[in-house]
Amino acid sequence: MISWSGDGPSGATIKIYCYDCLAGMRHYLQEHSIDVVVTSPPYNIGVAYASYIDNQPKDKFLSWLAEIALEIKRILTNEGSFFLNVGGKPSDPWVPFDILQKLRKHFVLQNVIHWIKSIALSKDREVFCNVSYGHYKPIGGQRFLNDCHEYIFHFTNSGKVKLDRLAIGVPYQDKSNIGRWKAAVKDKRCRGNTWFIPYETIQSRERDRPHPSSFPVKLPEMCIKLHGVSNTTTVLDPFLGLGSTALACLRLGISFVGFEIDPHYFQLALKRIQEFANSRTLFWREYGSL
Repeated sequence: MISWSGDGPSGATIKIYCYDCLAGMRHYLQEHSIDVVVTSPPYNIGVAYASYIDNQPKDKFLSWLAEIALEIKRILTNEGSFFLNVGGKPSDPWVPFDILQKLRKHFVLQNVIHWIKSIALSKDREVFCNVSYGHYKPIGGQRFLNDCHEYIFHFTNSGKVKLDRLAIGVPYQDKSNIGRWKAAVKDKRCRGNTWFIPYETIQSRERDRPHPSSFPVKLPEMCIKLHGVSNTTTVLDPFLGLGSTALACLRLGISFVGFEIDPHYFQLALKRIQEFANSRTLFWREYGSL
């Protein structure tokens, strides 16, 4: 098992482990030591990962996720947030909802956020031409629509965690709202539960996005900001992938812990994190085999 750690001038640390996340959480993480979890597990829809088989019997898959959720509950602070990004596939759209039902006994579902990857707007009074933004997964045939969104389920222990909603707020379209409404004291309102976060254009999958199911850095960054940067000391991503959540933490100066079981993806994440970290003069050290 290989681990890497980096220290920044803010005192934040980045620790990533090439290790099974369930065993890693049990071995390395103390009870109530994590403020925010942002992750995207395998969806069990047949994605071609480098080594993981993403086509398990559904009951086995859901039981495995529930076991991971129990570990997350153990290490999450009482006022912590668990953001779970999941999607399905046209022939099995129940996957996100099956996961919800399985985790229902362990967490309160405080918010349901829709991650919009692509959107098309028709010409009207405010849109002067027909436009389409973002990237979508094209679906062939005549039964299903193109896949343009996924879910981000925001779980907490109580359902009463206060959020920094304006940290990811947007300006008012109608500026007359400012001062007219009691809550509108400045030109920023709650963004709501639809987040348009497009991927960057990919010229080469092997070069630009060699992992089949990674999310943009902006997604975990928005989740962390919503929970509240001042309330966040350490963030966990048990499914590190290419390290997007780690990069978000580097941007925000927050400590991070991540696990990735696949050595190939781990090395890609390590390279990506190091390249970003080097631009911020972070100090890196290798722990080697543990």
